[in-house]
Formats: sequence, C-alpha cells, structure tokens
Amino acid sequence: MLKKTVIVRPELCVGCMQCMIRCAQAHSQSKSLACAIREEILAKPRIHLGVGPENKPFPNKCRHCEPAPCQEACMPWAIRDDIAQGLKIVDPTRCIGCGMCAMACPYYVIRFYQDAGAPERPSVAVKCDGCHERVAAGAIPACVAACKTGALTFDEVNLYLKQGTNRLANAVYGVKA
Repeated sequence: MLKKTVIVRPELCVGCMQCMIRCAQAHSQSKSLACAIREEILAKPRIHLGVGPENKPFPNKCRHCEPAPCQEACMPWAIRDDIAQGLKIVDPTRCIGCGMCAMACPYYVIRFYQDAGAPERPSVAVKCDGCHERVAAGAIPACVAACKTGALTFDEVNLYLKQGTNRLANAVYGVKA
C-alpha cells in the first residue's frame, strides 16, 4: 500500500489562500489562529500560491522528491528523511540558512524565515513537512482540511490516477461520471 500524500489539482483552486493561513496556524506554537498571530516568532505557510496563465492561482508545495535535490545539496544534512517515512523534513536546529537547498529545488517551494524550532537563528529553511504530526494523530494535513474546492486532497497517488483514468474513459465514451 502506498503512503498518502497531498494531491494538487490547480484547476480547482480559487485563490482563497485558506490553505496558506491554516498551514501557518498548524505550524504555530499555539495551533490557534487567534493566538498564532500574536506569537513572537510568526509561523509561516509551507504551501504557496503562484499565479499562472490568465492570472489563475497555482497551489505549490514540496513534492518530497526521491532522490531529493534539496537534500543532496544540504551541506549540514538539515533536510532529513528519517523523521517521517517518505517525507523530506527540515531540522531547524541543523539548518545554517545557506540557501543551497532552495537553489537545488526544481519547484521553488523552500523559503527562509525565523523559526520557533531554532529561535536563535535569523532564518532557516522552511518547507512542507506533510503535516506528519497531524497525520500520525489521525488528522489530514492542514492545507487539505482548509480547501473547500477540492484543489487539495489527501490520498494515494495511484488511487487518484485510477479515478482520473476512469473519468477520462467515461468522457471519451460520453458517459457522465
């Protein structure tokens, strides 16, 4: 059985940015939106909205590549794959903020901010961690929970692709799915 992941369907995104807000909230110390905006070190989102053709929004997040160019470029080995299976997670206590990971990332998803996990450092790499703590507790990633249009879902990739194949086959034969 494959591990579930966040699946992005940009054609369904309306650009509401709720995924970004709830992601930052989930990574805050308090986990409460009302309290998170008052924290000394503000949590930042790990998902970002880009602007595509015709000014359409494009939700963009880490793909946790295998092999991961960001991990291979990380000199202090701050991007780890031993925290949660299938995920490349930044250890802020190891990150020196050199930017090598961001330069190696083909998806432009790594940002640099001050992080509560390493408050003594001016900035460290911040990227999607798959909400591994939420998932381990039986919840879905915060960005998916916030998305009301279905642009972000949490599922097995092959199951999603099978459903897509079935939709395509039905469309070819003129059957409504």
